[in-house]
Amino acid sequence: MTVKISEIIHSCMVKILGLSQEKKFHRFFNMSRNDFFFPINRSEKYTIIEIIMFKGRSLETKKKLIKSLIERIHNKLEISKIDIEIVIIESPNYNWGIRGVLGDELSLNYKVEV
Repeated sequence: MTVKISEIIHSCMVKILGLSQEKKFHRFFNMSRNDFFFPINRSEKYTIIEIIMFKGRSLETKKKLIKSLIERIHNKLEISKIDIEIVIIESPNYNWGIRGVLGDELSLNYKVEV
């Protein structure tokens, strides 16, 4: 399941945000039932996706990303829409340190303002 959801997330990020195919990094926290408390009206497939990214994407782009993720996860993995929660967490690029460089000094091969 982890590989499949990673593929869905990445394909949406490439298509909607314009990231390159090589720009893929995900981490997963699979939790046992004893370590994960969630509402009683959710199933064992309850999934939370947190996307942390540079600030700058338009409201329309973020909505499109969220809607696309929900639809593709629901259709491809047969997870009920009520079991899918997505949050986008944005931070200004100057708050990042990546590969020894400050985020606002990085040379990116994609646009953030989409």
